[in-house]
Amino acid sequence: MFNYQLADGQSVPALGFGTYKLNGISGVRAIQSAIDAGYRMIDTAYNYENEGAVGEAIRRSSVARDELTVVSKLPGRYYHYQDAIDHLQESLFRSGLDHFDLYLLHWPNPKRDQYVEAWQALIAAQKFGLVQSIGVCNFLPEHLDRLYAETGVMPVVNQIELHPYFNQAKQIEADAERHVLTAAWSPLGRASAVLQEPALQAIAQAHGKTISQVILRWDLQLGVMTIPKSAHLSRQKENLNVFDFELTDQEMAAIAQLTKPDGRTKGQDPATYEEF
Repeated sequence: MFNYQLADGQSVPALGFGTYKLNGISGVRAIQSAIDAGYRMIDTAYNYENEGAVGEAIRRSSVARDELTVVSKLPGRYYHYQDAIDHLQESLFRSGLDHFDLYLLHWPNPKRDQYVEAWQALIAAQKFGLVQSIGVCNFLPEHLDRLYAETGVMPVVNQIELHPYFNQAKQIEADAERHVLTAAWSPLGRASAVLQEPALQAIAQAHGKTISQVILRWDLQLGVMTIPKSAHLSRQKENLNVFDFELTDQEMAAIAQLTKPDGRTKGQDPATYEEF
């Protein structure tokens, strides 16, 4: 596995492990097995209600805390400055960790118009040592530019919905222009019809790989951090096994052609969607 270097100097794994809906003891076991299988970045969120499971899995694993990149996210209902500080601290208490390596605003929630205030809280939390790096999820270029214009601090990561049916080419370009690393949530389309796509089946067969492996490799060749999730050890190992082959330019182009204007899995447009 290789790492990306963020604009603030921190090095982060190119491929991480998503934990959405991994809760309770079964969630702990799945997350622990992922760490033991080789994942070194674990992605959670306040709204996943499993920060405690993540912390417990880390304590049960054989991997030292300082070898892991732990990511969490602040929900929109806590975007007032003091609420943001309090609930970031609450997330740390839940996890039993003394800091997060990367902490993100989960959505811009533009109707409420509090994301700049929440960003100011994350800047302060970084100075306090509660978080090492700070970023956002689902932010459009205009949201990123406003954060920088009003605070002088640009996010180092923008985690967005990105999969072959919604390839986000323009957003990836906009992020790169701002020295922001793009990260893909739901990279496999949440096991949607994309996994039955004939073009992907042909590419997978040519390389002796699965369609999931082809998609994750596509992410990496786009220069994107990718965060697949699986509760099963065999699939966890499969998703890690994407560093021994390379897609051709023609194959990359064929995957790019699969994108759709309405390709979002749940139609969550950051220009209007509100998450709390």
